Amino acid sequence: MSLSKKIFNISNEDEFNSVALEVFNFQYKNIPIYKSYVDLLKLEKDKISHYKEIPFLPVQFFKNHNVISNNLTVEKIFLSSGTTQKNRSKHLVHSIELYKKSFNLGFEYFYGNPNEWTVLALLPSYLEQGDSSLIYMVNDFIQNSKSSDSNYIKLNLNSFKNIIKNLKNKKVLLIGVSFALLELSELDSFDLSNWIIMETGGMKGRRKEIIREELHEKLKTAFNVDYIHSEYGMTELLSQAYSKKNGLFQTPPWMKLIVRDFEDPYSIAKINNSGGINIIDLANIYSCSFIETQDIGREVTKEKIEILGRFDQSEIRGCNLLSF
Repeated sequence: MSLSKKIFNISNEDEFNSVALEVFNFQYKNIPIYKSYVDLLKLEKDKISHYKEIPFLPVQFFKNHNVISNNLTVEKIFLSSGTTQKNRSKHLVHSIELYKKSFNLGFEYFYGNPNEWTVLALLPSYLEQGDSSLIYMVNDFIQNSKSSDSNYIKLNLNSFKNIIKNLKNKKVLLIGVSFALLELSELDSFDLSNWIIMETGGMKGRRKEIIREELHEKLKTAFNVDYIHSEYGMTELLSQAYSKKNGLFQTPPWMKLIVRDFEDPYSIAKINNSGGINIIDLANIYSCSFIETQDIGREVTKEKIEILGRFDQSEIRGCNLLSF
């Protein structure tokens, strides 16, 4: 079985570890900037036997280097959003089909076939800047939806009330950037109790940052829902983590969120201790699957990670999370 097929057939921890080691060896040999970084660490590479021991490439490398396997064509370039057009992270994607497979299977793992949903998107900041991997994913969901009502929406009260009337008793996902969902919630109160409301990121410099708990409470009250869902993705990844309630994120079988120790970035933080988040995204096979982010999190259980915010010195990036 090819490596790309193995990735989406992982069913347990041992299989994940085996495939992760195989991906690591492939990327060390084929991605020049990753090899250089690993070599600088002076690790005994051949003694690495567990995925938690694999070196994680700092996400900042995507701003100044081409992180892609040798001699491969680039089908698509995704750029991070952020507050300025300068020095945006870029993700060189060799296989757009691999990305589509990853985000469709990932969504299906948590919510069922995306084609069965009416997908409404409130993502003005991403649409404005373009070249967003999130927009590419949402476009695919909308275009392949069996519902002709799937579309992007605007912050207009009368228009939104008509949408609600037309979608009564439908299976609806409203995915939006935090500041836009908050602005929508301030237009009026709505009964969206049968919908899933999913936020993806922070205020993008449009409003004062607030903690996720406060944001969710405001949205739950305005939309009459029990929980607010969240999507966690990055320009530099091909997979997403999802939270169905309480801001606790889970990953599909080919992805992991690992919390590293604040004091020793090469060690794993103890459970319930906060630290920096490392991400393994095995679908990112032709780029780098092992990324050290500037996000802060806490491992609540073996399968659930709470995202707490970002390091103070970090820039606001495309999928910026809420501040402390």
